[in-house]
Amino acid sequence: MRRKTFGDWTLDVCVYGALILSGLVTLLPMANVLSKALSDESAVISGKVGIIPVGFQLDTMKYVASSSQFLHSISVSLFVMVVGSVLSILLTALTAYPLSKRHLPGIPFILLLFIFTMLFNGGIIPNYLLMKELHLINNLWSLILPALISVFNMLVIKSYYESLPEALEESAKMDGARNFTILFRIILPLSTPVIATIALFYAVYFWNDYFHPMLYISNASLKPLQLYLRDIVMDADSSSAMNKSVDDLMNISPEGIRSATVIASIIPMLLVYPFLQKHFVKGVLIGSVKG
Repeated sequence: MRRKTFGDWTLDVCVYGALILSGLVTLLPMANVLSKALSDESAVISGKVGIIPVGFQLDTMKYVASSSQFLHSISVSLFVMVVGSVLSILLTALTAYPLSKRHLPGIPFILLLFIFTMLFNGGIIPNYLLMKELHLINNLWSLILPALISVFNMLVIKSYYESLPEALEESAKMDGARNFTILFRIILPLSTPVIATIALFYAVYFWNDYFHPMLYISNASLKPLQLYLRDIVMDADSSSAMNKSVDDLMNISPEGIRSATVIASIIPMLLVYPFLQKHFVKGVLIGSVKG
């Protein structure tokens, strides 16, 4: 085994230093937001809060978590994320399977049609008019149906299917298995890494989406968490103060409420990601390289 030279050690130090620096650049803004959510109102207003809380308190987090609109918005976002992710991964996997069979007639042309939708779309106004004609305005399905299949995610799963040995399907067909049996009993169980990765992609998309709710949802009872968060960030301090009691005004600042809401909104994703992390890198690499 070759011993490391001075140049090797220098390169390692530079690489690790760059990784640590990039990690700090990513974490410091989030640390500042967390500190504002846990700091005293006077310290937040005076700009004394950095990455360490000043005058530690939990009143702001309790205020945000006890808000009925906040809890309702979380339930709406969870519904959209769970239903949307399950339907999306099912339809994407079903779409990718026949497209991975290059011997089928018309597959190149059909793939071209899918790729065309990645480059061009109808635009905001035609999409809104379509949702209106389908009577999906102020309907949660307007947040799910248009995003059921991502062409990029479909191509990743398709590439993964193509990397699997064809002998698996041939032996199953010799035993009398049909296409759906092969897909659900053989292909999908072997595709757990890429399925978990794409499921995470879909879950993050549905959870973070606020643009489409902003277009299609005006009913306060149907607003997902991200739209509720946007309303809090955009609201003026005076309008925020109208909904607070005297005790809240003494202990909670609008900036602290915004920070606490941001922290609360990312907690579900932080809880889900560790369970899928082991599949994440493996799924992306295997799904993007055929060999």
